[in-house]
Amino acid sequence: MNQQQPNSVATQSENFDLARQALSQAKSVLNNAIGAVRDRVYVSGRADEVLLHNAQQDCYDLAMLSADVWSAQCLVEFAETQSRSSLVCQLTWKFVAEKARGVMAAQFAGASTLERSRETFDSLAARPALQQFLDEHGVRDSYADLGRLLSETEVKELPSGLTEEKALIADTFRRFAEEVVAPLAGVIHREDRDIPDEIIQSAARMGCFGTCIPERFGGLQPDEQPDSLGMIVVTEELSRGSLGAAGSLITRPEIAARALLAGGTESQKSGWLPQLAAGEKLCAISITEPNTGSDVAAVSLRATPTEGGWLLNGAKTWCTFAGKSGVLVVLGRTNPDASSGYRGLSLFLVEKPAYSGHEFTFSPSGGGSLSGKAISTLGYRGMHSYDLFFEDFFVPAENLIGEAKGEGKGFYYTMAGFSGGRIQTAARANGVMQAAYEQALRYANEREVFGAPIAALQITRIKLARMLATITASRQFSYSVARMMDQGEGQMEASLVKLFACRAAEWVTREAMQIHGGMGYAEETAVSRYFVDARVLSIFEGTEEVLATRVVARELLERGGL
Repeated sequence: MNQQQPNSVATQSENFDLARQALSQAKSVLNNAIGAVRDRVYVSGRADEVLLHNAQQDCYDLAMLSADVWSAQCLVEFAETQSRSSLVCQLTWKFVAEKARGVMAAQFAGASTLERSRETFDSLAARPALQQFLDEHGVRDSYADLGRLLSETEVKELPSGLTEEKALIADTFRRFAEEVVAPLAGVIHREDRDIPDEIIQSAARMGCFGTCIPERFGGLQPDEQPDSLGMIVVTEELSRGSLGAAGSLITRPEIAARALLAGGTESQKSGWLPQLAAGEKLCAISITEPNTGSDVAAVSLRATPTEGGWLLNGAKTWCTFAGKSGVLVVLGRTNPDASSGYRGLSLFLVEKPAYSGHEFTFSPSGGGSLSGKAISTLGYRGMHSYDLFFEDFFVPAENLIGEAKGEGKGFYYTMAGFSGGRIQTAARANGVMQAAYEQALRYANEREVFGAPIAALQITRIKLARMLATITASRQFSYSVARMMDQGEGQMEASLVKLFACRAAEWVTREAMQIHGGMGYAEETAVSRYFVDARVLSIFEGTEEVLATRVVARELLERGGL
């Protein structure tokens, strides 16, 4: 493409080309920085754990910046299929310029790993067309006109790019969320109630719990090809209705199903998966312990062999939905030698009755007891997260996933489940963001200050445009990773999109709350619930810091770049 002269107007094709150039420059900066960290922490071709530990902040920064650039790349790829929509294109170019400028800014904000990349963006002076693209689209004021258009025409969302089949699925579950979930969401949150049976039973009738399970086991996933995209489309729509009351309904059976498919015996798969798919058995995942947090390899709940099975002893925490669940997927240590680390862990299916309320105790016929008490939380109410205590709790041998061959492989089965859980969490974030944006758009048009709707204020318009661009980028990033996972790839990318989407959800819900002003702080207003619900997203299914430093950054260093 011929270089433009400054101040000329770029065509659509030229703007897309410039957007790709901007992202290419940003990637070059990050790849150089990744190389700089690798040079510091790799010894004899491997990462030195002490050196890596001392580079945590650099690793975190690089992971978060990489998530920004990756999201922008996915948005560009999507926008090129929507070239007839001027709004999609304009928001895309502005989002790309904003993220590229973010990488530029990081170079001059004390990020030492980016120092050696300064010349990459210094060379922009010799590329006036690219510099003009960043100047035109990369400033906040450039969003204002688009924000005015969004508010005046009440644009709730941009095209999704889904196929007709997937769009129909989204529409079906959106209506369910609007008609069944949303009317109950407020009271569930304010009074910290259980999820009503009418939501669970209606979701089961719609096949909600089977979206993650192959057809041969009674689910909706095609046997010949996984369909992660269909699953996250459903999750997003349920989360739009309520994160706590519906958005996580699929996540737990999905983690359990992936673990069973990865390591379960044929008898276990044929026995458990149909029950999960039909919603006959609700399930919860019990991995985290009070003293281990995200350090899964340090799990210490003891599983000792006994006649006909195992005895579980120890404590678990943050086991969401443990009360209403009929089966808990529990990670325990079958090798008493702590030095065995993750190789000494096994995964169990612990059956129990379903309980309502915030507390339960169960004593099985095989002996022992299991007690649970719900943790009072800021948000994400309805499913309740529990502290659990196992005391000589008997689990039959056939409930060890993989039975004898599964002993010591629980960590691997857990990780197989969590990769899907992380892409689901990104979808949950997308749903919460979408709901918050819609409420903010409506309120901005209705609420008047100084004789005019607050939607007429430049700052509100900029907020709305940036919110919608961010939501669309996050959604397309999620779709892209879902397709990768269906091809057996995308394990690191699932963590990367979770980083982006969950951080974005915190920002979008905060902006929605700000647009509401004082009413945004009132519990009766939905955006206050979205705000506190969004806060948990960066914590569960792998905390932001652990995913950034121990999953994403390690993989980027291993690859040598994006």
